[in-house]
Amino acid sequence: MEKSEMFGFSLETDDRTEEERLRQRGAKKSGAVSALGSGPDSPTAPMDTDYQEEMEDKKPQIRFNINFDRGIRGKQEDSSKRDSKTFNIERLFEAAASRDVTKLAGLHQYLNQNMKKLSDSLYQSYGKTALMKALLHLREGKNETVELLIDISEKTGDIKEFVNSAYTNSYYKGQTALHIAIERRSFAYVKLLVSKGADVHAKACGVFFQPHDGPNFYFGELPLSLAACTNQPDLVDFLMENEYQRADAKVTDSQGNTVLHALVVVADNSEDNTEFITSMYDRILVIAARLHPKLKLEDIENNKGLTPLKMAAKMGKIGLFSHILKREFHEAHTKHLSRKFTEWVYGPVNSSLYDLASVDSYEDNSVLEILVYGSDIPNRHEMLETEPLSRLLQSKWNKFAGRMFCFNFLVYLLYLIIFTLVAYNKKDITPPFAIEHTTMGYLYVSGQLLTALANCYFFVIGIFEMKRKRPKLRTLMIDGYYEILFFLQGLLFLFAAVLYVSGREEYLGFLVLCLALSWVNLLYFSRGDIHMGIYSVMIQKMILSDILRFLFVYVVFLFGFSAAVVSLLILPPPRKNNTTVGDSRLFVPISPKDGECVTPSFSNISYTTLELFKFTIGMGDMEFIHDHKYKEVFYMLLIGYIILTYILLLNMLIALMNRTVERTAMGSTSIWKLQRAITILDMERRLWCCLRKRLRCGVEKNLGTALGDDRRRCFRVEEVNWNKWNINLGKINEDPGCWDRAQQPASDTVPSIPNRGRSWRVFFREGSQRWQPHQSTEMNPLNPTPI
Repeated sequence: MEKSEMFGFSLETDDRTEEERLRQRGAKKSGAVSALGSGPDSPTAPMDTDYQEEMEDKKPQIRFNINFDRGIRGKQEDSSKRDSKTFNIERLFEAAASRDVTKLAGLHQYLNQNMKKLSDSLYQSYGKTALMKALLHLREGKNETVELLIDISEKTGDIKEFVNSAYTNSYYKGQTALHIAIERRSFAYVKLLVSKGADVHAKACGVFFQPHDGPNFYFGELPLSLAACTNQPDLVDFLMENEYQRADAKVTDSQGNTVLHALVVVADNSEDNTEFITSMYDRILVIAARLHPKLKLEDIENNKGLTPLKMAAKMGKIGLFSHILKREFHEAHTKHLSRKFTEWVYGPVNSSLYDLASVDSYEDNSVLEILVYGSDIPNRHEMLETEPLSRLLQSKWNKFAGRMFCFNFLVYLLYLIIFTLVAYNKKDITPPFAIEHTTMGYLYVSGQLLTALANCYFFVIGIFEMKRKRPKLRTLMIDGYYEILFFLQGLLFLFAAVLYVSGREEYLGFLVLCLALSWVNLLYFSRGDIHMGIYSVMIQKMILSDILRFLFVYVVFLFGFSAAVVSLLILPPPRKNNTTVGDSRLFVPISPKDGECVTPSFSNISYTTLELFKFTIGMGDMEFIHDHKYKEVFYMLLIGYIILTYILLLNMLIALMNRTVERTAMGSTSIWKLQRAITILDMERRLWCCLRKRLRCGVEKNLGTALGDDRRRCFRVEEVNWNKWNINLGKINEDPGCWDRAQQPASDTVPSIPNRGRSWRVFFREGSQRWQPHQSTEMNPLNPTPI
């Protein structure tokens, strides 16, 4: 053990002269500011540059000055000779960048004489060493200075510190020489670094290596994740199985992500990307299972509680997501890694078991919940249509949700009838109404109580649902707004109830608004039928997109021109038989004493707005301006208003609504399925725990994999695929219905009765003998591996 290791510190030597120290300080003070910016997340220096290197201002540190005696003795060394013998950081970086080993001649001797090491802080800039500089300047995968620097460092005894030196600035923090060698796709240097003690679990956790809005490259921080995300299978194999230090696939980064999570992040749904991501994903699973048979790598959750499968669903990575759900290994030692198990195949028909772990909404934070309630997930309509999710939702609908939906519809319809009768039979007296001790009186009070209870239920459920889902504007635009409407319905009724109990007649206004909204909310139950559901989706899209935008622009024009007309028109002298209203009212009643006729005044903004609205729908009257001044200006305003609203805005609205109908018709079925899925999951949440467990989909199966007693909850899906039926000939079961029957080993000979079967030779021989009678065409499984 070295003395520095015994005492926990080491004392560096410094052979710089006072003049050199002063010159370096001055150069740093007057140095140019980095072109990459000076914000808190911007690097003070780039990762590397072919131009002048921006060196780090050294922090104060205690060093041993080996030239202290020269000042005492008054000796001065020739600066030209000193520069030729001295190796400073600039000289090392220049040699590494130029790949010229001759510039490093005498380095080892210099370090020994001055008691220096390549890992000293004087040879680092923001943690960057000459080794990193050399690896960043490979040519055709080679830089001879790399081997020389490592050899010198090994001789000076700081090889581990040297190869594990990492960037220290916040932007590239944690990046080591091993990260750079992997990124440069240099297998030879990766092997060299690992053999010299490079840490295979070093984390590059700087800002540049984290996902954010600016330029970044997130790969999971770890060397193994970097090799996987850059599609280097040979490096992945080496890092996980080398003899020096093996990379552990279950190690996580600062966000809790494993290498599998990192692959999910890098996936982009393109064909080439999906191919290499899925191949690398399976490769890591197989290697990890071989090294650690009991390790469940896919069950590891990150800091957000997401497994790789859930993360793929959350981020809309449909290619990788579909692959994980349908992944099937046929080899015995890797079959336990499958999520899909083929039970039997007969012709184009195959029956498969899908693992429901993390998928079924019976579990908390399941894949179904993430997709159904995640309004910001791209591709979620397509993802919900993949198997087994589509069949699983249909099974839930057939099992319990459909019946619950019909029952809720009947109950809501009964509520509407009672509410309508209660509102229609209101009394023309000051509320609250006294209870009449008659049959009708008791029925009326019972109707009031039932209506109050129903709307309180809508109000409370609305609060819980909005608190759980936290809907955004995008959620309303995509998933529907009925939850908000039901909540508003309950809120209006509560306002009406408070005013009713307080004895205010204004309760009637809130009551009729609640009644109208209650009938509108009946459209919610159109989700039960695909045709009515699609129609409701189109109405919803037009209201929330086209009509809202139209109303915003129309209200601007309407109030703008109304204000102009009110300001322009001057009231004519009052006639004998006419009376104008004040500014605060639209109409006044005719006086019963003098019988005077009341004429509305255009000095009232509300009346003017109403009249201009009539012009929009073609019901305007221009006779009212005959006695006013500035009629020409009014005509100009009126013509401009009609052109902008009646001609322009209304026709734009029609065009937009037509486009919305065409666009919605293309994806209306997917949107309807999504809304029905939301309804299914909402109903499932409201079931009692005992009923949820009883109505749970799937079956418990002991799959008998390499894990031994491998019991899983599986969901059976039967599919017909004429394009791939011929590759499953080796799996055809004797009896498709007997899915519990044990698989028999393959055989090239015809077995004895009753287990009759055919080999490949017999199969092809039958092509010329198809007209000969056969005793049986039943087939046993020949080989678990698809042919």
